[in-house]
Amino acid sequence: MQRIIAIGGGELRERTTLKIDEYIAGLAKARAGERRANALFIPTASHDFMPYYNTFHKVYTGVFDIKTDVALTVFKEPDLERLKAKFDKADVIYVGGGDTVFMMREWEKSGLITLIKEAYERGVILAGLSAGAICWFTDIYTDSALVNGETDEKYAMFKGLGWKNGVISPHYNTRMLDFDKIVCYNYESAFGIEDNSALVIENGEIVGSISSGGKAWRLTAKGGKIEKEEIAEI
Repeated sequence: MQRIIAIGGGELRERTTLKIDEYIAGLAKARAGERRANALFIPTASHDFMPYYNTFHKVYTGVFDIKTDVALTVFKEPDLERLKAKFDKADVIYVGGGDTVFMMREWEKSGLITLIKEAYERGVILAGLSAGAICWFTDIYTDSALVNGETDEKYAMFKGLGWKNGVISPHYNTRMLDFDKIVCYNYESAFGIEDNSALVIENGEIVGSISSGGKAWRLTAKGGKIEKEEIAEI
């Protein structure tokens, strides 16, 4: 089973996504079986901001008793053998929020993308918030600083990794009007994930959502209008 838990946004430090984190922790523990589960945090999108990892550790170890580690590549030459050992131990990989385009380009440059893909293909759970939620999709709505520099727009569409076919926006509750217009005139359908909500994707198919206060939506463009269907909770 290949799983992605895509969280639209929220504050890990303030535990606004705790119901979603509980679900992710449960999957990790089920995968680990009798041993203690391991979670690997990837903070590339925040330029390896260590306080972000510390917050993740406090939640996943302090609340859920999952051992955590971190994969750093931004400010030093990555040791891929050492990083591979971390990936080999992981039951879940959690990708933090930040600059999505910077993150994807850094993954390609450092070689981290290969380790992430290999882990995903062998059944390690992928989870992530904002940048860490949308990067897997074909087309992503992002406020990446790199994209801003290229388009002079606050938000813009960009190509994601394409591991999951679809068009997506995080923080949909705050980007709804602009994203709906883009979808209406350029795409047949899309997904919008509000803060404190998540999509659950299994073997490339969306099977439901998880709410910690927010909602996830399936958007369809018809006759110059957007029709919205709330994705049911699992």
